Amino acid sequence: MTETAYYILLSLTEPRHGYGIIKHVEQLTKGRISLGSGTVYGTLTKMQRDGLIVKYADEQRKKVYEITEDGKTIIRIEMGRLKELYDNALHYGEEFL
Repeated sequence: MTETAYYILLSLTEPRHGYGIIKHVEQLTKGRISLGSGTVYGTLTKMQRDGLIVKYADEQRKKVYEITEDGKTIIRIEMGRLKELYDNALHYGEEFL
């Protein structure tokens, strides 16, 4: 999973619309990642097609996205992979400093 996809999916632990996702990712990464709308909506379309998220309209008729159970499973798997990377970095990191 790309870093962008990871943060978009992580942002959907609560329902959000596209602009809300963009702002949440900026906040999570302290501005390191600034997503464009094309990237966000392209990724959301693929995630929806893969069954990781669902889309619905809220009371203001904005498109809101929410993570599915399959999406939660995928994010847990990805978190495990990232934890392994981190653990290995800690174990071998001193050799490169």
